[in-house]
Amino acid sequence: MTIQELLKNGAQVVDVRSADEFMGGNVSGSINIPLNEVPERVAEFKNIERPIVLCCLSGGRSGQATGFLQSQGIECFNGGGWMDVDYAMSQTS
Repeated sequence: MTIQELLKNGAQVVDVRSADEFMGGNVSGSINIPLNEVPERVAEFKNIERPIVLCCLSGGRSGQATGFLQSQGIECFNGGGWMDVDYAMSQTS
């Protein structure tokens, strides 16, 4: 399934950039859980009852978070840069 298909089906977008970066622009409806907080917030990810698409600035940090969360048994996908995810979201309507 592509990122666009996941978004169209209601995936939750989680931005793993810092709070300051997130405040500078983000995907509508996304939530911010900075990469350094991901390990201590695994329970929050487990409570999300739909597929998770992670994003950051370019895809590096979201890739790290995706690998870690998948190792914890959480279904998630690396969406790459937040602007790419934002564009994909705009194509779903």
